[in-house]
Amino acid sequence: MTQKTVLNETHRRFGAKMVDFGGWDMPVNYGSQIEEHHAARRDCGMFDVSHMCMVDLAGADVKRFLLRLIANNVDKLKLSGKALYSAMLNEAGGVIDDLIVYYLDDTRYRMVINAGTAEKDLAWMAARLAEWQLEVSITPRRSGEDPLAIIAVQGPNARAKVWQVLPQTRSATETLKPFFAATVGEYFIASTGYTGEDGFEIALPAAQADALWQALADAGVQPCGLGARDTLRLEAGMNLYGQDMDETVSPLDAGLAWTVDLAAPRDFVGKSALLAKPQQQQFLGLLLQDRGVLRAHQKVITAQGEGEITSGTFSPTLQQSIALARLPLGVAIGDSVKVEIRDKQLNAKVVKPVFARNGSIVVQ
Repeated sequence: MTQKTVLNETHRRFGAKMVDFGGWDMPVNYGSQIEEHHAARRDCGMFDVSHMCMVDLAGADVKRFLLRLIANNVDKLKLSGKALYSAMLNEAGGVIDDLIVYYLDDTRYRMVINAGTAEKDLAWMAARLAEWQLEVSITPRRSGEDPLAIIAVQGPNARAKVWQVLPQTRSATETLKPFFAATVGEYFIASTGYTGEDGFEIALPAAQADALWQALADAGVQPCGLGARDTLRLEAGMNLYGQDMDETVSPLDAGLAWTVDLAAPRDFVGKSALLAKPQQQQFLGLLLQDRGVLRAHQKVITAQGEGEITSGTFSPTLQQSIALARLPLGVAIGDSVKVEIRDKQLNAKVVKPVFARNGSIVVQ
């Protein structure tokens, strides 16, 4: 059965084209994906991300639980509201999900997990909790008695627009550094996002989501769908679960080594597998030099062997086709490679896997 966010009817009222996205009825665009993309990169756009699952974890053992559960180290979180990006791994070192964890206090954390993996993630966490015999409560906030909606407001003018609509939040959020969150009344406002632009992700009671969406639109914020969300995140070099990594892929091969703490003495699920099998491939960007469009699963031919594109698209910002790819070790930034597209081998340049952020093209 197709699931709907609390803003489903709102999207239809705004003229959205709706599509199935991993079992969720979601807006792909509101008329022009390109205009929505440029709005977020140049001005301000908003996205319904209420299909993502926010999870509250609490209890005396919650820190011990997270230290063993995820690959990054929650010991790094010292200040209330600080967030950490990480992966939750299986015993073989594959990525069950990538997620964000917020530290609230020593007995309370908040986690955001992916929409399509939420049930799997929650089952995995419950099983680990039982196995380790720890006292932790796990409360999903996507449904139930007190559900939360999440609206992401992204772009160079995002903060100003949010403060215009929610002036009471300004003092608490004006000094928020990246990857921090502040609680203001019923709002949980985080300086995170999936576009490479400044802005906030706002969690709020689901019943209030429609009013906030309308108020933001009235203030000139462009509603944006999944299409623009994907081209923006790819330009920013951000991984998409199920496409750039999954349970068969090591985070070390998916460009996520920076989210894995192998140095600390703590053990975590998947650590021994990562130590036994170091990085096998590297995660890099591609710029297509010929006419065409790069897509997932296209073969990449290099002097060091074959690789594969994991995500590819035409970049509205660069006006050029770009991709993220897993390539053999030894391939270097600046190398020329070939990409097999149908019956042709097209030329591409290897680049750092970040193409555009903060309103500007950054790729060389």
